[in-house]
Amino acid sequence: MFCNLGISGGKQVNSVASFHGEKSKISWKCSKYRKSGICTIKAQDGLEGLGVKERSVSVVLLAGGKGTRMGASMPKQYLPLLGQPIALYSFYTFSQMREVKEIVVVCDPSYKDIFEDAGKTLQVDLKFAIPGKERQDSVYNGFQEINSGSDLVCIHDSARPLASTVDIKKVIKDAWIHGASVLGVPVKATVKEANTDCFVVKTLDRKTLWEMQTPQVMRPPLLKAGFELVNRDGLEVTDDVSIVEHLKHPVFITEGSYTNIKVTTPDDLLLAERILNMNAAPVP
Repeated sequence: MFCNLGISGGKQVNSVASFHGEKSKISWKCSKYRKSGICTIKAQDGLEGLGVKERSVSVVLLAGGKGTRMGASMPKQYLPLLGQPIALYSFYTFSQMREVKEIVVVCDPSYKDIFEDAGKTLQVDLKFAIPGKERQDSVYNGFQEINSGSDLVCIHDSARPLASTVDIKKVIKDAWIHGASVLGVPVKATVKEANTDCFVVKTLDRKTLWEMQTPQVMRPPLLKAGFELVNRDGLEVTDDVSIVEHLKHPVFITEGSYTNIKVTTPDDLLLAERILNMNAAPVP
């Protein structure tokens, strides 16, 4: 399942784009947002069947957070989860995917050795970038290090160790077709909007609400144009596809899994351990 988040003037914006030449030579163009403020990419007929090429995806793995809510002596992404640092779970998952060319780890230099030691036997290129003050700054720093020939950039929180290969492949495929896509799950709880005095303003229709996850995947030209816009206007964003949304480009939601949790508290760590143990248990 997927949803289209592209909205302009109250109307859904269809993905628009172009490609030319042989099937193996596809070019994507992100038109400059002018009066309409819309930057769009379109998958032409037949593109869906081409698939994502091997070693065409650059992964930006965000591993520079402080993790203060965990109350631990080190950032949460380096805490052991069943004997292995949390950040290495997704690192290994990406490194074993044929679509992935390189992994750019955004981390404090003092933690580089964790990834360097783990990456010695892997078949992907390993690069590093310095974390920024805010999340979008860290994404920007990592984005600057990706290979210029990559077809897609895939941004992931290292504190989400349980992202499955199946879900990652789905969101990568959707981004390849539509230009930008994000993993998400339908909201299960009732969500209410409140005022500053904590009184309910209204109950939101949860049929239209999705909880965003990572990976979040997009075409590099889109992310580049989005950063130019948010940096120029001094905008703050809390997730990566929001950068693209500012271009009025449609963003697809690829339905993921509820087990793709972000480990931010001790309870989350216990839940992640339980999920891993359940997945490892033999089926009777």
